[in-house]
Amino acid sequence: MKIYFKKVLLFSVMMCFVFILYGCNKKDKYNIVVSEVAHSIFYAPMYVALEEGYFEEEGLNVELILGNGANNVMASLLSGDAQIGLAGAEATIYVYNQGQKDYAINFCQLTQKDGNFILSRNKDEDFKWDNLKGKSILGGRQGGMPVMVLEYVLKQNGLLVGQDNDEITKQGGVNVRTDVQFAALAGAFTSGEGDYVTLFEPTATLAQNANEGYIMASLGEQTDKIPYTNFFCNKSYLEENEEIIQSFTNAIYKGIKYVYSHTPLEIANVIKNQFTSSKIEELETVIKRYLSIKAWSETTILEKEGYELFLDIMEEANELDRRCEYEKIVTTAYSKNAIKFRSW
Repeated sequence: MKIYFKKVLLFSVMMCFVFILYGCNKKDKYNIVVSEVAHSIFYAPMYVALEEGYFEEEGLNVELILGNGANNVMASLLSGDAQIGLAGAEATIYVYNQGQKDYAINFCQLTQKDGNFILSRNKDEDFKWDNLKGKSILGGRQGGMPVMVLEYVLKQNGLLVGQDNDEITKQGGVNVRTDVQFAALAGAFTSGEGDYVTLFEPTATLAQNANEGYIMASLGEQTDKIPYTNFFCNKSYLEENEEIIQSFTNAIYKGIKYVYSHTPLEIANVIKNQFTSSKIEELETVIKRYLSIKAWSETTILEKEGYELFLDIMEEANELDRRCEYEKIVTTAYSKNAIKFRSW
């Protein structure tokens, strides 16, 4: 009988120990809504994190909603429809400069190059930037990252640029049109609007495969590193949910490490459920393009040098009232922790 009770006692102690360990290791699941500026292969590391279960490993249930524009992404944060936004740094700068008390803070960088490609109506085996002289190009929403970088690149290549100004083409310049919303660019171009258009992927490749446009150049190849697309949240949310923000950053960093350590085909197979209208070969082609220009941030850290360059680009576009201090709307703490304490 004594032996029996000893065994029961030992079993009970062991089970208690197991439950204690389970309780210590178990993470509560937090529901997070992320508003993305567009649904594009350009954001592949995030989709890898979703499909590979990196968010779940960090105790997060992540839901994506489509913002269709940085202004809409920011509106979803300010309204409380989303906790985290994915868009260009300009969205956070505009809000801060407007005097918003609960402004947005960038905590994790996803892309470091422009993901747009310039498409022409006709094949051009010998494309030069001078080919755009006297032409119009659909660039997207005024004040948005795509238009500002496009104008910067055009000027860097010695071109005269006018915005929504047909007269500029008579002077041999480029008319950058901002009267077509980002989501409608491809449709407007295939309907006959503009001589050129800038498109993200997979839209650019789909247009080329359908002979509706031909990829001429990558804007990302034309600039140094800039905070092109970042994750941000309201200052109040960050202060109250540091653990969630750290877990989110950890998952994104895992996704970035994945894309830089696997083949384009392997990445394509992981994210294919996010792009069901694209063939695996198309996804692989697009991923190769983005890898070739190192479109994705390699550390998730939004560096000050790239931030200052972006402010220069905004000033060049006459879209910046005053320069916003880097330390005000950027934090690198979570990215540095993710790098230091990564768990694989």
